[in-house]
Amino acid sequence: MDESAIKRVTVNLPRELLGTAQRVSGVGITETIIEGLELLRRRQAAKALRGKLVLDIDLGVSRERRR
Repeated sequence: MDESAIKRVTVNLPRELLGTAQRVSGVGITETIIEGLELLRRRQAAKALRGKLVLDIDLGVSRERRR
């Protein structure tokens, strides 16, 4: 990543929350925080799509099992 694209920050985080997040992600502090921020960005993008996708699905047909 280009150094000019990096923002250095100091944050106070709950120790237990950070520890849990690191165990779940399996990576270090910086990578864990980046992953969390990316998840937030994706969630916002998904919210922006809400109501804009038209799906025509017949649940009865899709749930039928072939025997």
